[in-house]
Amino acid sequence: QGQVVESGGGLVQPGGSLRLSCAASGTVRPFSLYDMAWYRQAPGKERELVALIQSIGRTTYADSVKGRFTISRDNAKSTVYLQMNSLKPEDTAVYYCRKRYGSAWSEQWGQGTQVTVSS
Repeated sequence: QGQVVESGGGLVQPGGSLRLSCAASGTVRPFSLYDMAWYRQAPGKERELVALIQSIGRTTYADSVKGRFTISRDNAKSTVYLQMNSLKPEDTAVYYCRKRYGSAWSEQWGQGTQVTVSS
């Protein structure tokens, strides 16, 4: 199934920005054929879908991040990004990426990257 490696997290003040990256490797099919998604999990909460970019480039977002987060991809680098602006304390979570082919989500998760929004 290959693997994904997330990076780019850190500590940022409210109102600040971060850009997360997720590099995929060892995929069975070309990276460009996969839909890619960002999830997050805050302490004591279930993991939730934050943003999705389909192989055709169509994007969807959770209501809580619309207008603040932007998902994008670079197929040549097998990488998906999450630009996060106007960050809020409630965005604090471990962020993970995940791939999907057709309707089949990968069962493999990366280690995630911690995002902490605090003054």
